[in-house]
Amino acid sequence: MPAVVESYPAHVPPEYRRKYTREDCRVLAAAGLLDLERYELIDGELVSKMGKSRLHSIVVRLLAKWLAAVFGDDFLDIEVSVCLDQRNEFEPDAIVLNKPALSILNSLPTAADIRLVAEVSVSTREYDLGPKAARYAAAGIPEYWVLDIDQNRIVVHRDPSPTGYQSIAAYSANEALSPLAAPHAILHLTSLLP
Repeated sequence: MPAVVESYPAHVPPEYRRKYTREDCRVLAAAGLLDLERYELIDGELVSKMGKSRLHSIVVRLLAKWLAAVFGDDFLDIEVSVCLDQRNEFEPDAIVLNKPALSILNSLPTAADIRLVAEVSVSTREYDLGPKAARYAAAGIPEYWVLDIDQNRIVVHRDPSPTGYQSIAAYSANEALSPLAAPHAILHLTSLLP
């Protein structure tokens, strides 16, 4: 009679996975083996970027227009990679810098360069509110917004710590929101929806 054998997990154990650094990705891209435009680096793993819908593009454009009016074009970057550390590099929809964008022309912005990060979430809510929020908090990004279009709200993360944001609040579409770095400026999500 055959002996009963226990089954083992179908996933690859973490110790057998290859973790990448930002430099590894640059080398792979230079060799033509990786298209960096299609991936973000999170905890050393390459994560495929989601395609952007027409609605996503419109809301990003309207948000960028509002942020530029508040902070000035010189301090705003749209869809530029952000270096959090050697194993994390994201491409948020918009960032507000604490210095002119031209001052980092030849390098990626780091967490120390950033006042505010914003993501427009049409189909990536769990990713934006979970892993990305945790990494932005650990990096010390002072304020992180997720414009959650499906739920008709803006989720605002503040007070970063190594274990996550200490303050997380959801603003409904009609509620007034002001960035920490510009408390005089008022935003309603309804003004960004077509």
